[in-house]
Amino acid sequence: MAKSIMLMGTSSHVGKSILTTALCRIFYQQGKRVVPFKAQNMALNSYVTLDGREMGRAQVAQAEAAGLAPEVNMNPVLLKPTGNAQSQVVIMGEPVGNMSAREYHTGYSLKAWEAVAVSLDRLRAAYDLLVIEGAGSPAEINLKANDIVNMRVAKHLRAPVLLITDIDRGGALASLVGTLELLDAEERALVKGLVINKFRGDVSLLTPALDFLEKKTGKPVLGVIPHIDALGIDEEDSVSLDEQHYGDAAALDGQLCIAVIRTPKLSNFTDFDALAHEPDVALYYVRTPEELGHPDLILLPGSKNTTEDLLHIRQVGLADAIRTCVTAGTPLFGICGGYQMLGERISDPLHTESEHDAVEGLGYLPLTTTFAARKHLRQVTADCAAFPFLGENISVHGMRGYEIHMGDTTFAEEVCRPFRIVRAGNAGESVWDGAVSADGRIAGTYIHGIFDDDHFRRAVLNRLRARRGMEELPIQYRYGAEKEHAYDRLAATVQRSLDMDQLAAIIAAGDAR
Repeated sequence: MAKSIMLMGTSSHVGKSILTTALCRIFYQQGKRVVPFKAQNMALNSYVTLDGREMGRAQVAQAEAAGLAPEVNMNPVLLKPTGNAQSQVVIMGEPVGNMSAREYHTGYSLKAWEAVAVSLDRLRAAYDLLVIEGAGSPAEINLKANDIVNMRVAKHLRAPVLLITDIDRGGALASLVGTLELLDAEERALVKGLVINKFRGDVSLLTPALDFLEKKTGKPVLGVIPHIDALGIDEEDSVSLDEQHYGDAAALDGQLCIAVIRTPKLSNFTDFDALAHEPDVALYYVRTPEELGHPDLILLPGSKNTTEDLLHIRQVGLADAIRTCVTAGTPLFGICGGYQMLGERISDPLHTESEHDAVEGLGYLPLTTTFAARKHLRQVTADCAAFPFLGENISVHGMRGYEIHMGDTTFAEEVCRPFRIVRAGNAGESVWDGAVSADGRIAGTYIHGIFDDDHFRRAVLNRLRARRGMEELPIQYRYGAEKEHAYDRLAATVQRSLDMDQLAAIIAAGDAR
């Protein structure tokens, strides 16, 4: 039976996901069969597994760091907020319905625990070590009775716990001491060590604080992790976007400005990570017309609530601002929900997303989308045989991505379909996807991750460069290779900062006191 180590935090966004990723990489490098686990995620940034199931993106990054293909046992429960204190509940990769926060936390969560326990049993039987991530704080008194992601997991496994705090926020010592005080005796006993994360400066100046913590809590401080800039690893949710640049980008000479429209229910924003890392790109997020500026390309991302986000774009004036840019010649590209918005109409007869029967689209492409009860979930491989973008055909083969959307799209007239899906899951396929306007400036697709393909991404950027009179460039950034390098860099930093011998002893002892 596998050993385990669990990472909990004094609050959300203290770095639990990233440190879990780091430990997965470290133990993978040591030759261990290590697997990540998080009982319940709440995020709009999700992923589709090879067998067509949906899971949180953070566990995908952790699986990659551990050298594994993602599977839903790593994240058996996913909550996707839909607005008005409601979430779509996804169990073992399949949506089971929308629930209010009260319905879920006071009734359904303990039923969802059954899936969590099954997944834990499967992983414990198949691997040497589970690296488990908690959520938020284990000391939320109002949620503890029905919490299935923190101490319930630790107690179920008798898993030793590391308690993590973010010192960059301030109040780190108080948050560690306070969290331990709010745990009951059995829970406190499971906490075997403390970790201080995101430290900036001279760690020797922190020694008096570390001595105080150990004396006050009786728990060892296993390490102080420095703040790591530009991690290059997928983020779990859009909280990370709050740290991104807003407003018209201050581009360097030779850089392209790419604007991403940030809507309230934006999802799968990792679609644009590879673009953001390109040295000749200044990518920025836009919430208001004033922030749009004069980009070289506008991107409309996916959405968990496409109709509400479309209405929001109109309400804040972004629809008019986008049209002004497009009329002036700026190309516009939509993915998933953004692709649906480019059409003439979005219908929702079953009210799967909102109370609106239908919403008028932006009208750039002759297509109509009708939402249905069934969600499309699958990994795909696609060819781009002839994408007429800005006056030149782009041709790329073997692009890998995934579909995760509600609704079926039909066309009012014949239109160029630039992408052909040649594989879905493990089966061969031959289905056309996406659409592009006659002038090659407006395009959309259902394929998430399309810009992760180095050749496609560079081809699009080179068409934008040519339009600006700049020379075309060879591939500058290799997404897959750079992600592997990022995992190694993260692992090396954390390994230097943690007492790995003490951590190994904690894991080996389990809940021995």
